[in-house]
Amino acid sequence: MKKIILIPDSFKGTMSSQEICAIMGEQIRKHLPDAEIVSIPVADGGEGSVDAFLTAMGGEKVELTVSGPYGEPVRAFYGRLPSETAIVEMAAAAGLPLVGDNKQADRTTTFGVGQLMAHAVRNGAKKLIVGLGGSATNDGGTGAAAALGVRFLNQAGEAFVPVGATLKDIARIDPAGLLPEIGIAEVVTMCDIDNPLCGPQGAAAVFGPQKGADPAMVTRLDAGLAHLADIARRDLGREIRDLPGAGAAGGMGGGMVAFFGSSLEMGIEAVLNQVSFDQLAADADLVLSGEGKIDSQSLRGKVVIGVARRTRRLNVPLIAVVGDIGDRIESAYEEGVSAIFSINRVAVPFSEARHRAQSDLALTVDNLFRLFQGMKGRI
Repeated sequence: MKKIILIPDSFKGTMSSQEICAIMGEQIRKHLPDAEIVSIPVADGGEGSVDAFLTAMGGEKVELTVSGPYGEPVRAFYGRLPSETAIVEMAAAAGLPLVGDNKQADRTTTFGVGQLMAHAVRNGAKKLIVGLGGSATNDGGTGAAAALGVRFLNQAGEAFVPVGATLKDIARIDPAGLLPEIGIAEVVTMCDIDNPLCGPQGAAAVFGPQKGADPAMVTRLDAGLAHLADIARRDLGREIRDLPGAGAAGGMGGGMVAFFGSSLEMGIEAVLNQVSFDQLAADADLVLSGEGKIDSQSLRGKVVIGVARRTRRLNVPLIAVVGDIGDRIESAYEEGVSAIFSINRVAVPFSEARHRAQSDLALTVDNLFRLFQGMKGRI
């Protein structure tokens, strides 16, 4: 083997995608010291997305102070890539860890996310990739839009910055003041769920409780998002109520489409497109991918399957090295996965296994390449 591509997702709670690439690479080098190893660590749009892109493509992290979930100043960041592209993970300015135990989904804002986006385009970014995930918010992205110049007016004609509790007060949306730079930039949103904006499977009903919403608040938040969808259709000409992915990050998925004309892409698709994966993998001998657990959810287009669909078209074998293997994953092979290996070497609960995940991963990859070396010239 002359060229091997490593493109794993993180193993949640145990190893980052960067750590996994490093461990895999070290083991491969023991057996193939002259191989070209290309590492593409992946994140799903949530925490770690900026670091993953910077590791894969180079660039720099830009730090600045913006408004946090409750309007307080927080130190946040985005990534600037060499290709006039900026990577923003909304969790940096509006993430659940920033609110601690003070979870009030009806009061939090995405305003700081908009400030990160504004800084990026004002400083030369022609393309924005915004990762959704891990948010403490349920404002439909109105805060971010307000930070970028969109005005929200109440019945009295007064401008205000909506939060979940006040989406119902929006009487009119005025996009005339949208920052020109964002208007001409290409905006891509990384979104790994397909929930609609509102309803039983919407942002408030499914994700509101983890952000502090009781059943009564969920009902109010859902009604606010439905109202936002109606006003956005009337004033912006964009239908987001039933759009798959609109419910991501408290309705931020829908807001990205409504206010900025963004496309919604599965996180892995955004990564593969940005790193020009098809060109990188065209002459590869092997691709190693992985995630914490491969199961029926993975088959909807998570990292391993997303990569496998590309490698199948390129006729390049892909091996998935995962933490755990669920039932009914046979169709993964039809999607392009050549083989799946679990790193679990002993039968212990996850609470114990997580502490040995790094060494188990190393031993599994070492074992895999011992097999390749032993079979050299035989198959």
